[in-house]
Amino acid sequence: MARRLVERRLIDVGDRLKKLRQQLAVANEQLVHFSDEADDARLRALVSETPLAEREFRDAQRHAELMRRSRDETLAEIATLERNQDELLDQLASER
Repeated sequence: MARRLVERRLIDVGDRLKKLRQQLAVANEQLVHFSDEADDARLRALVSETPLAEREFRDAQRHAELMRRSRDETLAEIATLERNQDELLDQLASER
């Protein structure tokens, strides 16, 4: 692969990694918030023993799980891009 093309792809991967790492930081903060909210809702459901409190708990738990999945997907995408970056760096080094 042409050196310029590899360098351009490295820049693109680096930019994408930067954005994903920022998204990951936000997702981690949101996950903490949603997990805390689910814990609070669980306690309210245990204390009040009402259908409404139970539904609020299930909703909060579902939101926390969705955020956990989103964060995990972002982590997987970061890992894939890091592997791509390593491969591109290897290509760049082998062209010298």
